[in-house]
Amino acid sequence: MKATPLTIPEVILFEPQVFGDERGFFFESFNQKAFQDATGLDVQFVQDNHSKSSKGVLRGLHYQLPPKAQGKLVRVTHGEVFDVAVDIRKSSPTFGQWVGEVLSAENKKQLWIPEGFAHGFLTLSENAEFLYKTTDYYSPELEAGIQWNDPDINIQWPKKLLPKLSIKDENNFFLKDIK
Repeated sequence: MKATPLTIPEVILFEPQVFGDERGFFFESFNQKAFQDATGLDVQFVQDNHSKSSKGVLRGLHYQLPPKAQGKLVRVTHGEVFDVAVDIRKSSPTFGQWVGEVLSAENKKQLWIPEGFAHGFLTLSENAEFLYKTTDYYSPELEAGIQWNDPDINIQWPKKLLPKLSIKDENNFFLKDIK
């Protein structure tokens, strides 16, 4: 498995070695040792989540507050999304910066998003199924979010469209207002 740190080096893109022929394909979607070697982290994933979204749905930018902050290893099993991580660690030299990658069932790429980052994605295909491995359990009382179009972050989303948002995401904070 190839592991590539992005411009915010704590966010890592994983690209598996895929073995395929006329019958289909096989790849190792997770290997604890390879993950640990690539990240230098000894994390334990405690929860897997699976979502399905239609074209134009934007989920995020979500995060959980300490002491239940989550690291996430994410991938797409059907369709295509533009996936984004935003550094919200106030003491970080990359605070407020973002990285984005296209994740799809076809490219089989995965993104590691550590604690201290907000996460979101925009569905590019007719629909997409998205899997998350998380390092802590979901805690609704510690859940928070940042506006997808925050001008201080200035994410360059790939489509010029009005995204479909949940009511919760419509009411997310701006970066300057987060705790």
